[in-house]
Amino acid sequence: MSPQGRPPYPHVHQINVSDGGVPKYPVFEAKIDKEGLDGDRQRNLKVHGGPDRALCLFSLELIERLQDEGHSIDSGYSGENLTLAGLEWDHIEPGVQLRIGPEVCLEMTSYCAPCEWNAQWFRDRDISRISQKANPGWSRLYARVLQGGVVRPGDKVEISNRPSASERPR
Repeated sequence: MSPQGRPPYPHVHQINVSDGGVPKYPVFEAKIDKEGLDGDRQRNLKVHGGPDRALCLFSLELIERLQDEGHSIDSGYSGENLTLAGLEWDHIEPGVQLRIGPEVCLEMTSYCAPCEWNAQWFRDRDISRISQKANPGWSRLYARVLQGGVVRPGDKVEISNRPSASERPR
């Protein structure tokens, strides 16, 4: 374990669900299928959900850095389903595939644009802090489910495929 009590490898820090909207709250395990995380619901299906936006992911380390800046954000507050720890987040981009635990495989599909529901967690309601356009490398990402299964906090996360420069979405 690290000095923070975390596994020494990239892992699932927290699994988050809600009945729609933010914040999403932690659960001890969840089943993931092509439609997303069991027990989770999205408020606005025009911009959330569906096969290419089945899950939203974010970085624990970025959340902690935002907290250090004085923002009141915490795991699940920005609507992410999986809060991941130990990854170099600026290398997680559309096209990257992640293997999570023994069963789950995800492919990142797009960056998540922050919305006004996220503003409550930011000083001066500055949601641009998690905007890929304004602050590259600080965005949450949407993912499609390539292979479903059960996830739990502590499950190992591995990059299983990284697209070459010519394969990356523009």
